[in-house]
Amino acid sequence: MRRLAMAACTVLAVAGCTLAPAYHRPELPVSSAFPDGPAYHSSAAAAAPLSVSADALGWQAFFTDARLRRLIAMALNTNRDLRTAIVSVAQADAQYRVQRGQLFPSISATGAAEYEGLPQGGLINVAGSGGTTTGTAGTGSTGGSGAGGGSAATETIPTGGNGGGTFRYFSAGVGFASYELDLFGRLRSLSREQYEKFLAQEENRRAEQIMVIGNVANAYITWLADQALLKVTGDTLRTQQESLRLTQAEFDHGATTLLTLRQAQVSVSTAQANLAQYRRQAAQDENEIVLLIGAPLPADLPPPRALGEQVLAGDLPAGLPSDLLTRRPDILKAEHTLRADNAAIGAARAAFFPQILLTASGGQESLQFHKLFTAGAETWSFAPQLTIPIFTWGQNQGNLDIAKTQRAIDVAAYEQAIQTAFHDVANALAARATFLDQARAQQAETDQAADYYRLALMRFRAGIDPYLTTLDAQRTLYAGQQALIEAQSAQLQNLVTLYRSLGGGWAEPAQTKLAQAR
Repeated sequence: MRRLAMAACTVLAVAGCTLAPAYHRPELPVSSAFPDGPAYHSSAAAAAPLSVSADALGWQAFFTDARLRRLIAMALNTNRDLRTAIVSVAQADAQYRVQRGQLFPSISATGAAEYEGLPQGGLINVAGSGGTTTGTAGTGSTGGSGAGGGSAATETIPTGGNGGGTFRYFSAGVGFASYELDLFGRLRSLSREQYEKFLAQEENRRAEQIMVIGNVANAYITWLADQALLKVTGDTLRTQQESLRLTQAEFDHGATTLLTLRQAQVSVSTAQANLAQYRRQAAQDENEIVLLIGAPLPADLPPPRALGEQVLAGDLPAGLPSDLLTRRPDILKAEHTLRADNAAIGAARAAFFPQILLTASGGQESLQFHKLFTAGAETWSFAPQLTIPIFTWGQNQGNLDIAKTQRAIDVAAYEQAIQTAFHDVANALAARATFLDQARAQQAETDQAADYYRLALMRFRAGIDPYLTTLDAQRTLYAGQQALIEAQSAQLQNLVTLYRSLGGGWAEPAQTKLAQAR
């Protein structure tokens, strides 16, 4: 046992090299700065820039609507896509632990007892550890196998003259079998590969969380916009129905023309069609939110803020494109994949070199149980095995070529992830300024249209202008209100997109934890 322990310590102390190539991060395939120009600067007064980057700004600080924050918290607990991502992280961690375990010998303890009836009048040859037991007397023979890696000594035992006997054999031991001595780093490279894959899955979990938060926020903003459109359309419809009632009365008394009546009827029918459309869209928006949060909407949700009252941290610092390398989980995932590819290349290179397998065991063996754990019953074995690849008919080279080509593929994927991130941020930055200007201009246009309708209605009631002018002013106001709601919705959704593009959405307060998947 002492010798076995020393051998095991020697095996664990052996330090080998690794044949994996050194990792070098590919150069950024994008400009060193984000685009600049008129589209990226708003003519309207902007809020003071925040001092914190997007990845350090928690989603609870970015979204201030209590109802939206409640929905996002529910989604982080019950969304099935995010739950799958969490389980995938646990699965990758388990795979890493399985692979890492191969760096150490799997030590196991064994115990065995063998009882065998012997024939009359003969001798029995008893083999030692790892051998066989053979009985000879008259006719017939019996055999059995012992523990691998033991002694090959035999003992001859008489079985008796007329009556037979019973052979008893006892053994107990501890050892390991086929442990690979990792001199060339094959197992370490495979372990490193699995570790990088585990880290990649963790980044994928973060990316999925960002996506879930953004999708819930965008669906909520869309629902607010459709609710606002539904309200505006309902108010417009009621006004137009009242105008149609008055126009119909005037037509019945010959005070107006059929053309004016038809135009009033067209306006009412248009508003009725829009009302049905927005009612359908609002219901579908709720269904989308239910799908995203993965549970029915609770009855105790806080009341929502109106679309025009939503406040988001809109002036996030964009930084430099290189900052995305440490912010965006999709880029970090791609980089961990590249590191895993390097480790796979190291494992493929190690297959060209000799492989050393060790088998060792030690224990006690005796024909009598009460003598099993005595000093004279000690046994041990140590069996090293060397395998040198000579002719593999291109298999090892093929595996190495596969690993190298996979790395080339993942380098392209890494560069594409950076280009996609740069594209997303540049678009969001351009939209941030232009949507702000558009919303301000649209608000002014809507205010002017409202005043236009007020004046036209006053002139009609005073008998100065015909009702056609009032109908035109009403349609202009209604179109302006719809455009304003759409501009406000697009501006808010763009801020969500910018927050996501800069890598925000996975940082959380300490008290907020993701629920574990059941």
